Amino acid sequence: MAASDANTCNFPGCSRPVPRSSAPGRPPQYCDLPEHTRWRAWRERQRVEQETAEGAAEEGRTEPSADAAPSGAGATPVTDARLRADELLTRFSVQTEQLAATLGSARDAFAAMTDPAGVEAQVEAARIEAARRVSEADSSRLDADNRRRTAEQARRSAEEAAASAISAAGTAERMADEAVTRREAALADRDRAADRAERACGERDAARAEYEAGLAEAQHRVDAAEREAAERVGAERQRAEAEVAGVREEARSREAALSKQLAEQRRAAEAAERRALEAERRAERAEAEAVEARGRAEALTGERDRLAEGLEQARGAAEEERAHHRAELARQQSAAADALAEAKEGAAARLTAVDDARAQALHRAERAEAQLDEALGELRRLRTPSADAQAVPASGRPPAPEGPGSPADRG
Repeated sequence: MAASDANTCNFPGCSRPVPRSSAPGRPPQYCDLPEHTRWRAWRERQRVEQETAEGAAEEGRTEPSADAAPSGAGATPVTDARLRADELLTRFSVQTEQLAATLGSARDAFAAMTDPAGVEAQVEAARIEAARRVSEADSSRLDADNRRRTAEQARRSAEEAAASAISAAGTAERMADEAVTRREAALADRDRAADRAERACGERDAARAEYEAGLAEAQHRVDAAEREAAERVGAERQRAEAEVAGVREEARSREAALSKQLAEQRRAAEAAERRALEAERRAERAEAEAVEARGRAEALTGERDRLAEGLEQARGAAEEERAHHRAELARQQSAAADALAEAKEGAAARLTAVDDARAQALHRAERAEAQLDEALGELRRLRTPSADAQAVPASGRPPAPEGPGSPADRG
């Protein structure tokens, strides 16, 4: 296959002329047929090369049989040489066409590789793609910033709410700690009373061997005093816990009510402010209408005076309504402050009541301790006459006081 002319279409098998172009850049290589393109020409050349290769392979398979026939005959060497020469020429022409096709493909590949228009198109496509990705990245960044700002606002709101809740919980916890401290003090008093009762029981056990009758009575009184003290301390503890729970629940309810009241007052204040703004806007509209009317009716002085009077009345009404709203807002704020002060006073009164309850519990514990002391004194009085009667020697001198290691204490 011969090489195509520079003005001939490069499509395999086409000899149509290539139209000349006055545009700059690489000249066209294909005719005006729409199906003659570079891609289709490459596919056509591939098809031709494949068919040529298949034909050459088929000729190579049939060549041994063709060479064996003349050697068997041996009578026509000139004819055989001519046939052999024809076959070689045919194979040479096929290989020439294959080489031309390969060179054409290489030329097309180099032309496509060095085509400025293709390079510019590829660079432009890459630039457009990069610009699109940059735009998408900017949009994603803006969306991320918006989400971050929303998250920051939500976090600040949550932190404010958490701080309010922590403050309220801290107040309640302080009240509960105070109540627990008072309860622990009452329990300590009860423990001390129990310790004193145990010591009284030890003394009673030491004297039981000598005076069972008096000791039984004293033991009965001591047990009664212990039960009464334990019952009173337990009752005071339950009462103190109930009061603490009531104070805590009431503080929570009052806090919720105050929060709700403050929110309502804030909404009312906002509504009042909106009404004041609406009044100002009405006054501004009335003033604008008055100015327009003054411009239209310069000659009508009476109408102008009437409009001016109406404007002054509107202004006065707006000022009165604004003052009324401001006074209402101040009254609501004062009411909120009074409610808050009242809540504080109520909490202080409840704390005072809790302190009074603690003082009463301490008084009851002291009274129980006094009763225990009385029982112990009576026990000592019951034990003293018999000890004196047994311990007086013949000389008439009183016995020496018993030490910590006396038999009675050991018993």
